[in-house]
Amino acid sequence: MGLVIRGGTIVNAGERFEADVKVEGRTITAIGSDLPKGTGDTVIDAGGRFVLPGFIDPHVHMELPFMGTVSIDDFETGTASGIAGGTTSIIDFCIPAPGTSLIAGLETWKCATTASPASRCSWHTRARSWSTTTRSTR
Repeated sequence: MGLVIRGGTIVNAGERFEADVKVEGRTITAIGSDLPKGTGDTVIDAGGRFVLPGFIDPHVHMELPFMGTVSIDDFETGTASGIAGGTTSIIDFCIPAPGTSLIAGLETWKCATTASPASRCSWHTRARSWSTTTRSTR
């Protein structure tokens, strides 16, 4: 069972055009004119409406320890609620421990994720201070 969104105005990073969108599971499998409806597919008429394939939230705080607390959203609940609102990718904020290189801090952060994300994830980081350790590739 899939989904066919018909006749909407698709808006992506570089274009705006009218087309149909075919979705199977959680994946856009086709964009084009007059896409066929498969057995069991749901069809939505999007004529006169915008169809946006998904958004990226470039700065989130999943499981972020801060001043003795930890943010309430973990990677599973935070990304699931994001998907409900149209956010299909996140970039989490990683703060390495003091004296840790950015690369080592990022690896520790990624390994500490306690739940399975419902969307795509990436990370950005910040240096708490600068030293030869901070810029190390280990």
